[in-house]
Amino acid sequence: MTIRDLTASDIDAAAALWHQAGLTRPWNSPELDAQRALDGDTSTVLGAFDDERLVGAVMVGHDGHRGWVYYLAVDESQRGTGLGMRMTVAAEDWLRTNGVAKVQLMVRSGNDAVLGFYEHLGYEDANVQVRSKWLFQPAS
Repeated sequence: MTIRDLTASDIDAAAALWHQAGLTRPWNSPELDAQRALDGDTSTVLGAFDDERLVGAVMVGHDGHRGWVYYLAVDESQRGTGLGMRMTVAAEDWLRTNGVAKVQLMVRSGNDAVLGFYEHLGYEDANVQVRSKWLFQPAS
């Protein structure tokens, strides 16, 4: 299993994973979101590959202050294997490498399984349905 930045040729496979995981909404094109992330200097989409098959994808980026994780999905055949945690760590590492001290993400209310997943990884309730985790303490 390897985790690497996706390329434009991987976008359709990533969007298929995001659809499979129920992360997409009709008003938001995951293909356009992924292309914007790949085109930006402060964002990317990471993919986990089992041989040549994409089995996990996560979009990650930052605004210069806070990092954000979007669209974390793992293929149904790989759920429960720890791949979701590896993808989260890869996104956090990407942010650390880019000098970002804090990572945040949003989970839809009522998605208790995903809320539990992120709580297990150390993400805290920010009382606005945003999860955040300090990657390192900023200099004061």
